[in-house]
Amino acid sequence: MNRFGLTIAVPRGALLSGSLDALDRAGIDTSEVRTNDRKLLFAEIGVVTMRPSDVPTYVEAGAADIGITGKDVLMEHPERQIFELADLGFGRCQMVVASEGGPDRAAEALGRLGVMRIATKYPRIAAAYFEQSGRQAEMVTVNGSVELAPLTGLADAIVDLMATGVTLRENGLVVREEIAEVTARLVANRVAHRLQADAIEEFAALITATGDFAAQSPAA
Repeated sequence: MNRFGLTIAVPRGALLSGSLDALDRAGIDTSEVRTNDRKLLFAEIGVVTMRPSDVPTYVEAGAADIGITGKDVLMEHPERQIFELADLGFGRCQMVVASEGGPDRAAEALGRLGVMRIATKYPRIAAAYFEQSGRQAEMVTVNGSVELAPLTGLADAIVDLMATGVTLRENGLVVREEIAEVTARLVANRVAHRLQADAIEEFAALITATGDFAAQSPAA
């Protein structure tokens, strides 16, 4: 266990490197996590690794006291009763609406049929976004290569995360709208935040760039 006495949920994938750098700043030795991509539980340092989308589930249930995940995950799952403690600043990307270059097929479908088909891994975020602007959209949930959907006629447009835009350009897609900026966030279990407040506050201050953070309840 780490010196804070906290079990920390760490996301695999694109956020892993930045998350481990943050733990290093708190004095937690992450060398084994960096060199072992098969092991998931590192009990000696109080770290458990998982998909970013699973972090809120483990934190809410108390299987982890705190965790790191993307803001996109928190936006897509607002029902999770956890505290969002800090914007960690890394993993920065944009959630966008994109479609094939040329005439906007989504706008054309909306004008012609009154509804457009949107492929996305984030059906709640996308549905809420279009509803707020008074546009009717049918969500098509896709968990793999979302960029393929407009190219095959599955959907008129997509809602997805964009870091550099290279993948979109290579598939002939262009950004039509920007929905939100997304970064990595530190979250905490509600009970742990009350009972282990000092340890969590010390940890949060060490891993954030400025040492400043403010809890938000619940994560949103």
